[in-house]
Amino acid sequence: MNPARDTTVPRGGLPAGKASVAAAGTSGVQAPAPSRTALVVAFAAIYLIWGSTYLGIRIAVETMPPFLMAGARFLTAGSLLFAFLRWRGAAWPTAHQWRANAIIGTFLLFGGNGAVVWAEQFVPSGITALVIGIGPLFIVLTEWAWPGGTRPTAVTLAALVLGFAGVTWLAAPWSSTAGGGLHLGGIGAILLGCASWGIGAIYSRHAKHGADPFMASALQMLGGSAVLLVAALAHGDFGRCDLEAITPRAWGAFAYLIGAGSLVGFSTFVWLMKHSTPARVATYAYVNPVVAVFLGWLILAEPITPRTIVGSIIIVAAVAIITTEKSRRAPAPERK
Repeated sequence: MNPARDTTVPRGGLPAGKASVAAAGTSGVQAPAPSRTALVVAFAAIYLIWGSTYLGIRIAVETMPPFLMAGARFLTAGSLLFAFLRWRGAAWPTAHQWRANAIIGTFLLFGGNGAVVWAEQFVPSGITALVIGIGPLFIVLTEWAWPGGTRPTAVTLAALVLGFAGVTWLAAPWSSTAGGGLHLGGIGAILLGCASWGIGAIYSRHAKHGADPFMASALQMLGGSAVLLVAALAHGDFGRCDLEAITPRAWGAFAYLIGAGSLVGFSTFVWLMKHSTPARVATYAYVNPVVAVFLGWLILAEPITPRTIVGSIIIVAAVAIITTEKSRRAPAPERK
């Protein structure tokens, strides 16, 4: 929730752990149409970079306390982006812009990404990405529950049931961890993170703060990081942090999450939301889990079992149904 992750939210859902999905499309600046090559490169970036952030988180939390790592990540990325925007002449945000984006950042980064970071201490990165693939279903439910929200169709409700069935099969609560089941606390935290991400995403649609999309992203990262650092203090992360014990590969993963995951990946997402349709951008929800499972197997030797394959097919199918149904029922939101 790597990451997250706000413009108008893609109808297919949001990536775990990413900074803000509410940022794009709020500046009102009409950019020239990009080349096909630029679009292909941008899509490849969000497919590969965001899919790889789950592996980065898994490696980082091997020797870094979870909430402290996440808070430091978004504090660094948000500060760098904020400083860059101010250097380029961006206006100082208003109190309303700080407040609105801090709320969004709390739901997305503390509730969404923070839960995922904690869970990845116990759940393999590939499985985490697969469970997060169910995130669009939470967005549908949140949108339904929101005042004036849209009731899902029978097809969408069927996809909700299918998606939860896939997660249940993947988690295998009837089996012990040794017998093939997953850490139920970790799975529960990921699902709570998906719910928090959904709330933040839908709230971001209604929060009319008027900030430039990149400034909104910086504010959300700064606001979310503040709450994550408070959580780190309550969780005892500062006392447990041993800088000498942090491995070089954990530092490398941490730097990757800041640079590639929070800055490059999210900036690319914002750009794509201006130049493509939400339904097309949302295709990363199908590709990211595949990338994460493959990288987890290749680098960390995380097993790919028949249960993983069946569960992934069910979850991806449910997300595909949700995305197709919502894009069929409604056009892309008008850019303000």
